[in-house]
Amino acid sequence: MADSQQWYLAIGGHQVGPIGIQEVISQIRNGSIQPGTYVFTPGMANWIEAGKVEFFRAYFGEGPAPVSIPKPPGKTAHEIDYKIFGEELQFVEVELDPGESAVAEAGAMMYMSPGIEMNTIFGDGSANGASGGFLDKLVGAGKRLITGESLFMTVFTNTGTGKQQIAFAAPYAGRIVPMDLSSLGGTLICQKDSFLCAARGVSIGIAFQRKIGVGLFGGEGFIMQKLEGDGLCFVHAGGTVHSLELTVGQTLRVDTGCLVALQPSVIYDIQYVGKIRSALFSGEGLFFATLTGPGKVWLQSLPLSRLADRIYKAMPSMGGSRKEEGSVFGLTNLIDGD
Repeated sequence: MADSQQWYLAIGGHQVGPIGIQEVISQIRNGSIQPGTYVFTPGMANWIEAGKVEFFRAYFGEGPAPVSIPKPPGKTAHEIDYKIFGEELQFVEVELDPGESAVAEAGAMMYMSPGIEMNTIFGDGSANGASGGFLDKLVGAGKRLITGESLFMTVFTNTGTGKQQIAFAAPYAGRIVPMDLSSLGGTLICQKDSFLCAARGVSIGIAFQRKIGVGLFGGEGFIMQKLEGDGLCFVHAGGTVHSLELTVGQTLRVDTGCLVALQPSVIYDIQYVGKIRSALFSGEGLFFATLTGPGKVWLQSLPLSRLADRIYKAMPSMGGSRKEEGSVFGLTNLIDGD
């Protein structure tokens, strides 16, 4: 492989490069590049995991020859079944076998059957059983505190003899989207308040936005949620949720508040709209979020901030009014005092 060959890396949701092959090897040795890190070089048809590049295998300690290693049987996270009910105001009903557990944010529970036991835990609930030590729980709790969530989560466990049900309700109008992390590469980056519930074993952590522009103008600040594991989790977003699969180099410009989730291989950046008049009078803000593939992204049609802004502006105490609502002459407003 030529020393002059240039490589691009997808690290933490951002594109790094181009860098030379010696720099790639150096970052592999110091641990910055893992076997699952996506890499790309001109001539490739698509991004590929670094561990699958034959030349790099020896530097990961895997030897030069490709070896197919089957995934160990079983999952870390609990297996759960579910049903989603409703249209605009949805809830998800999770069915648990004896011994299975689900974790959720405080206040998300709608109902549960008698065989479900509810416990409050310190941290993010990712540890199965008592395997996690106090330091692990403290780190998990710290991650949740940084994202603006409670230090505690609620675990719902089936302690009965048969199948039991537990339901979790969406906090506002929108859609509940099931995400199978095992089929999404094990990691999903989400907006801070999108997580609803998950199978126990899924880690709810943080993802830092390394670029200042993304942190200041990206709509989600410097910190987003990172869901990790191999289980099923449920994400909630406003309005209708639309998913897109971006190919290598494909770019999409999105309103900063409409981004719900993305895979780590997607490059997330901020772009100025380009024209002062458009920025001031279009009502679309000063910046777009730019998403560059490869990877999958999820978008929402009605961000909570946009909905809250409309409600705030319509409140009479804030200067809003129901102008001529009820009839052509506004008689209804006169009768009820508006």
